[in-house]
Amino acid sequence: MKLLALETSTIACSAALLIDGEIRERYEIAPRRHADLLLPMLDALLAEAGITPRDLDALAFGRGPGAFTGLRIAAAVAQGVAFAADLPVVPVSTLAALAQDGVDDGAGQRILTAMDARIGEVYWGAFEVGTNGLVVARDEERVCAPEEVSVPEGDNWYGVGDGLSAYAEALTNAAGEALRSSDAARWPRARAVARLAAHDYARELAVPAVAALPVYLRERVASTTAERALKRAADEAAARK
Repeated sequence: MKLLALETSTIACSAALLIDGEIRERYEIAPRRHADLLLPMLDALLAEAGITPRDLDALAFGRGPGAFTGLRIAAAVAQGVAFAADLPVVPVSTLAALAQDGVDDGAGQRILTAMDARIGEVYWGAFEVGTNGLVVARDEERVCAPEEVSVPEGDNWYGVGDGLSAYAEALTNAAGEALRSSDAARWPRARAVARLAAHDYARELAVPAVAALPVYLRERVASTTAERALKRAADEAAARK
């Protein structure tokens, strides 16, 4: 299959193209530059492969949780390209993508994800590797104070995400001896979104472009800056029709 994945939920910006199991990716740590970088990234990947969006089977994007502006940029670009090429979209949890990237780099079979949600909270999730090598959620994703996180039964958990540095003491105390090690410098990446999306696409979990919406976890009105970024990204994606 051919699938294009986008991930902009954090300070990292990435796009990945999956073709018959092989993945190519563009990745950059670029705070506040996602709207400028994302479309050139996906254009470069398609050009290298010698294909157009109409040759794809689906789009995928990191649907959240994460930064409001970043999530809206990815959703808008995915919607714009999908509408223009008449493609379905596969929304993928950014926490699952973060966990999957850790697994693919040898972090282990049990992954705790902690992304800094600001205002004294973390986006938190727990995942284990299934028989197909892909992560499966052990519990519901949540946003909460670091002191309130919960770790499922079992030991040898590996932590990933910037929340582990932002709230190191509180999360270490909450996880206890179950947390064996961590990598706070890891971010969700499009290459992991692509892997998870391909599996979900095969399970017929893709949605129409209009239903490709961010998941915030926290009920909060987004800023005017985020709205402007969403409109800009959507307009630029539509212009590539």
